[in-house]
Amino acid sequence: MRFHTRKWIKPQDLNANGSLFGGRILEWIDEEAALYSIIQLENPHTVTKYMSEIDFKSSARQGDIVEIGIDVVKFGNASLTLTCEVRNKMTHESIITIDKIVMVSLDENGKAKPHGKSKIEFVKDRLRQD
Repeated sequence: MRFHTRKWIKPQDLNANGSLFGGRILEWIDEEAALYSIIQLENPHTVTKYMSEIDFKSSARQGDIVEIGIDVVKFGNASLTLTCEVRNKMTHESIITIDKIVMVSLDENGKAKPHGKSKIEFVKDRLRQD
């Protein structure tokens, strides 16, 4: 799992019980999946189609630093399937896992658009000048 983003848990991220609000962490995951997919598919018109069961394993508190990990499971014709884990940066304890997030590349009319990708590409490799 590649962990790309870190978030610092602040008071506005907490629920009434003083722990990380589930909606906030899902917002972060959806944003991270979108950014990752937009970069991989080189299409800013990439959207979330599906998220599988969400498994909350532990909690986080104010002041904790969490990191969001994304891995590619599969490249489809117009889609990219990801897996995600959010963990506590300091303890590496898993907070939430999502086995399957499907992102879809769209054309200018909002229809699925084949992306022609079949493997993970890194921006540094795209920018390499030979």
